[in-house]
Amino acid sequence: QGCHTMRRVETSAKDAKGWQETIQVMIQDGAEIEESEIPVMVQYLTREHGPLPEGAGKQILLNTCTMCHNLQRIKNGRRSPEEWEETLLAMLNEGAPVSDEQFPVIHAYLSRHFGVD
Repeated sequence: QGCHTMRRVETSAKDAKGWQETIQVMIQDGAEIEESEIPVMVQYLTREHGPLPEGAGKQILLNTCTMCHNLQRIKNGRRSPEEWEETLLAMLNEGAPVSDEQFPVIHAYLSRHFGVD
């Protein structure tokens, strides 16, 4: 966090290759990271801030949901469409900045990609 805030990490959602490349760029820019630390960092970043399925709703999730929750929590929060609706309504009551137009988009995205198996 010496060069940037965690928000850049929280909204990136990269796979292992993407995080590996990002770390290499940070090293080139002067980050002091030991070679032996890189695999652990890539594993952590991929697990906690890893890739998301493409689709309408992805950017809403990254820009809004991650304001309070990390991706791991969202990905593990398997819910039915009805439960996602309840969760989203609760988040709106907590002040989540989701517009009326965004609500059905993020609801469909979460239900499709993070529904119950």
